[in-house]
Amino acid sequence: MSPTVFRAMRQMRFFQSSPGAPSLLPDVQRGRQLLLLLTLAGLLGLVMTSVATAQAAPVTDMATPEAVEPDAAAADDPGHELHAADESHAAGHDDHAGGHIDPVANVLLAIVIILLLAKVGGDLFERVGMPAVLGELVIGILIGNAALITGWHGFDFFHAPPEAQLGDPYSAGAVLKMLAGIGVVLLLFEVGLESSVRDMMSVGSSSLLVALLGVVAPMGLGYLTGLFFVPEAGWQVHLFLGATLCATSVGITARVLKDLGRSQQRESQIILGAAVIDDVLGLVVLAIVSGVITQGADFEPMSLVVIVLKAFGFLFAAVLLGTRLFTRPLFRIASYLRGHGMLVATALVVCFGFSWLANQVGLAPIVGAFAAGLILERAHYRELGKKENVELEEALEPLTALLVPIFFVQMGIMVDLSSFADASVWGLAAAITVAAVIGKQVCAFGILEKGLNRTAVGLGMIPRGEVGLIFANVGLALQVGGVPVISPGTYSAVVVMVMLTTMVTPPLLKWSMTSGAAPEPESPETGGEPVEESAAHSTADVH
Repeated sequence: MSPTVFRAMRQMRFFQSSPGAPSLLPDVQRGRQLLLLLTLAGLLGLVMTSVATAQAAPVTDMATPEAVEPDAAAADDPGHELHAADESHAAGHDDHAGGHIDPVANVLLAIVIILLLAKVGGDLFERVGMPAVLGELVIGILIGNAALITGWHGFDFFHAPPEAQLGDPYSAGAVLKMLAGIGVVLLLFEVGLESSVRDMMSVGSSSLLVALLGVVAPMGLGYLTGLFFVPEAGWQVHLFLGATLCATSVGITARVLKDLGRSQQRESQIILGAAVIDDVLGLVVLAIVSGVITQGADFEPMSLVVIVLKAFGFLFAAVLLGTRLFTRPLFRIASYLRGHGMLVATALVVCFGFSWLANQVGLAPIVGAFAAGLILERAHYRELGKKENVELEEALEPLTALLVPIFFVQMGIMVDLSSFADASVWGLAAAITVAAVIGKQVCAFGILEKGLNRTAVGLGMIPRGEVGLIFANVGLALQVGGVPVISPGTYSAVVVMVMLTTMVTPPLLKWSMTSGAAPEPESPETGGEPVEESAAHSTADVH
């Protein structure tokens, strides 16, 4: 389930006025908003000026082949290398004296631009009732296609060079891509923290069936859609499209239910319970599909069994053995150590360690990150949290506030708007969007109780959100024989599907829920959160 669920709840509690707090006058509020907009406009102007300056400034690049290769006369000189080293050293001092730009400067500039524009874009989208992640994604699309839209190449340094191509080791785009990879690992770690093994065992039969149908039906429809609309792409692409449609991000759904005061209804509990299982099943499907695709023509039925056993085996081993042999002893040892930030450092050791192990057994690092969050419970780090007077989720917020927006903006940067010049890309985007919506409506047949709003459950499972982007990101890395499996057009179509499904869910869900019976009264003890959810996610109150 998405971290957006509990961030939304925190924001809603934060903006509720305390009984004795005076409300701001409308004129004061308008004045503050105007001052904020003027400040952001000024910062944006400074950033654009800095970009232009950085593009025009001389930067020490890697030596060209012509400069590296000595001529014949120099090769015969035994002191040539010494003279060359002296000249290079002197040139280095000249560069510093003349204002040589540190390679990290462009990275810092890129982070400044991303954080500033991502937060502004996210705010604008939230003001119109849309998730902030869409604003961050749109900002990335605009940055990545600035040259195509305006003819200005000032943002070209955001693009990472192809992995198979040797380039500048200090490329800002390559560094941003690595930071985005760490950001998505932390994002999945947060998702795992908000779930637990106990949640998975207590979701109920209806939630379980809804989750299963929500994976099987969209995957089948996605495969058939790819087979019909891009038959020349090959079965690997068709399989990837099916896996991408399995994703579900119910953060948007949970926020709408909270706003409507319907989070205590049985339909809401089914949706949120199914999300716990859907997270696990989706990642397992992604791991299996990735393993099958990368084998290419060498794929054999027996290898599928190995991949399935590997995916489930890793998760079960992490749950059964990771807690007893690694997580609990590690936090117990850390509680005796002195120093600041031990809680975050120990949690990151668990997160990154499991991510590395997952990659070593042939799975995506995000599978390991999710497993690490899944097995961590408050009981493991309660003593360490009391010692530092902070909750784990709260301690991780500064890291996620920096790295997660970089991931979403990076996903937008990789969208190639020029690919939409091909009408088939628009057709594919429309087709997989329809398949994504219909596939999740099949979930309604998994509800066993009578008299419930089946339409609301199906609509609540529609949004793909950040989970869909994570799946698309994994697909971009898939290669067969050194050739990328996913073309820029296919990736762009998937991003359009993610955006559309995320945008249509709030109004559709509001219509479906408000057309039924009156909302049940919210529980004062839980603040409107489902009973089983409030018990399982008590650690998320800080969000």
